[in-house]
Amino acid sequence: MDVYLTTEELSSRIKYEPRYIREQMKDRIFKKGIHYIQPFGGRKILFVWNRIETMMTDFTTDTNPMDKIILRKASKNG
Repeated sequence: MDVYLTTEELSSRIKYEPRYIREQMKDRIFKKGIHYIQPFGGRKILFVWNRIETMMTDFTTDTNPMDKIILRKASKNG
């Protein structure tokens, strides 16, 4: 049975800001219809936790989709 999460719930599980998930990870890392859905054709996005968790822990492939994430470096304050 699939577990569906809002952006905020996913954020608390994978420790990324909700805004970063919506703007950077959605459609780059997560694919519509596989990792997330928009029920009833609306604006609401629900992430399929089971598939995301499998993707994050799948070490059998040569390329890990999570490698596409660009981490922001903290700015150096003089």
